[in-house]
Amino acid sequence: MKIQSLKTFIVGNPPPYNGGWYFIFVKLVTDNGIQGIGEVYAASFSPEVVVKMVEDVFAMHVEGMDPFRIETLWRNVYGRGYSQRPDISLMGVLSGIEMALWDINGKALGKPVHALLGGKVHERLRSYTYIYPRPGEGHAYSDPAVYRDPDAAAERAVEYVEMGFTGLKFDPAGPYSTFDPRQPSLERMELSEAFCKRLREAVGTKADLLFGTHGQFTTSGAIRLARKLEAYDPLWFEEPVPPEKPEEMAIVARQTTIPIATGERLTTKYEFARVLELRAASILQMALGRVGGILEARKIAAMAEAHYAQVAPHLYCGPIEGAANIQFAACTPNFLILESIERWEGFHAKILKKPVQWEDGYVIVSDEPGLGVELDEEVALAHPYTDKKLHLVPAYRPVNHPE
Repeated sequence: MKIQSLKTFIVGNPPPYNGGWYFIFVKLVTDNGIQGIGEVYAASFSPEVVVKMVEDVFAMHVEGMDPFRIETLWRNVYGRGYSQRPDISLMGVLSGIEMALWDINGKALGKPVHALLGGKVHERLRSYTYIYPRPGEGHAYSDPAVYRDPDAAAERAVEYVEMGFTGLKFDPAGPYSTFDPRQPSLERMELSEAFCKRLREAVGTKADLLFGTHGQFTTSGAIRLARKLEAYDPLWFEEPVPPEKPEEMAIVARQTTIPIATGERLTTKYEFARVLELRAASILQMALGRVGGILEARKIAAMAEAHYAQVAPHLYCGPIEGAANIQFAACTPNFLILESIERWEGFHAKILKKPVQWEDGYVIVSDEPGLGVELDEEVALAHPYTDKKLHLVPAYRPVNHPE
């Protein structure tokens, strides 16, 4: 069995855009007709450029390969062009391709991917969601009330708890900028504390609070903010400083009782090893469409296990990366919690032939061969994305204070 062909999809994600403006899917097909699907999470280039990268890597390394030789492919792509260092875009491309190879291998053997990676240890996976606006009340890019009003967020949080969620994420700390890190303003610290206070009052101990930031703050600024939030016992303080210097994140970790979570912007075992060695975080949030793929995530999880750290796969992407997260989490002993896009409904369900199964706050692990999901190509082709936006866009100016 050899890999014969590649097809790519740039799929526009309709409003309310939960998970991003668009998704980039890759399909590999073998010479005996087995198909595998993967998802690329590469945010630093426009989507058509990412597709060209996928095509280049496919032509040089993937076409004609034995799909079971994933380790060999990984080393050859990681070191191509005399690079051999973490490259966030190249690893995003490799992640999507690697994901599709695991899908093929599982289908060839009639086994789910988790069965090929040590076997399932979790029958179901506890999940959390961002606090999103209600339908008709705006979307992720429209500054809805739940993003700026603690009372509105608390009301929405109660609704999520009633659905069955036991983990809720929110990030009222302010915009992120290419000029970060910065000191948090007094206004934003006050608002962040108000969010935690109102949410804790609203949900009590029925749900963990996950405080999200995007690396906006200096080390001292992150410590100042953390001390205001400690009374509300968040499960984590996410990416308090930029990801490029984990030595500074380790200082924050030593100065707060809140567990530090990080990893959305990190890639490969090498970057995560530094985080673990420095004790910069105890919760690792690898994004499987960026980190280097499923096998690389397993290696990182094993390192984390030896440091008594846990993993919480990140998802600001489409349901194919979500399906890979599920297969990975199912066979990972130190799994903590899984990011869901609410209950995997809406477009995240429509674009799959059979949606991810979610019940009472948990994702039910699929035992079907491969990743356990199938892309509905008719839906994908009916929603082309033709703009040139980046997947995430920071402010291209300093964020001035006071606000």
